[in-house]
Amino acid sequence: MKRVLVLNGPNLGRLGSREPDVYGSTSYAGLVELCERVGKELGLDVEVRQTDDESELVHWLHDAADAGIPVVLNPAAFTHYSYALRDACAQLSAPLVEVHISNPATRESFRHTSVVAGVATGTIAGFGLGSYELALRALANPQ
Repeated sequence: MKRVLVLNGPNLGRLGSREPDVYGSTSYAGLVELCERVGKELGLDVEVRQTDDESELVHWLHDAADAGIPVVLNPAAFTHYSYALRDACAQLSAPLVEVHISNPATRESFRHTSVVAGVATGTIAGFGLGSYELALRALANPQ
């Protein structure tokens, strides 16, 4: 069974209570359940993690790079300015799918730039939590 890490950046642990008009009403626990269920259906061993700490996220990406593990990454606010995160993503040898619950291009102008997108295999945004399901499907069935 192929292992996949689903890594989430700052404030995503507050899903369900944080701006439900933007991020929906499903809790973080609901996101974990969704990813694990979809992963199981696709024959993937999915591990979901969340941190508000940039350095912890960078370390997780280093571990994935060293082990050749594919990553689904919602960098959250780090998307727009964390060159440390971008550089850690660039070290991955397995596919990286950047995901966003909302569509950053339709939001505030500071959200329009992703420093991660240039080193990602692909980006999926704007489909709510379904963005994660689409990312897992992409990793399960690479073209």
